[in-house]
Amino acid sequence: MLNPPSAYPNPGSYDDVLKRMTRRMQQNGVDSQIVEILRQVFEKELDQNRIILSRPERVRLLQQVSKAILADALEKINATK
Repeated sequence: MLNPPSAYPNPGSYDDVLKRMTRRMQQNGVDSQIVEILRQVFEKELDQNRIILSRPERVRLLQQVSKAILADALEKINATK
């Protein structure tokens, strides 16, 4: 027996779904959560290793470490099949 046509509503085109999902993730602050996790782990590592940096060094190092981690994450995402 076939399901009635209304059982599976049309979610729209792939681009529509992509836009909705992206907007929802942004509304839920996923990007901010990721940045906060990176910052917390970074600060914890500096504290545990007793690394003292000037404010500009700290900011630059956090940026570079975050970019490296996110680049690795993007590679893993792109490798997903």
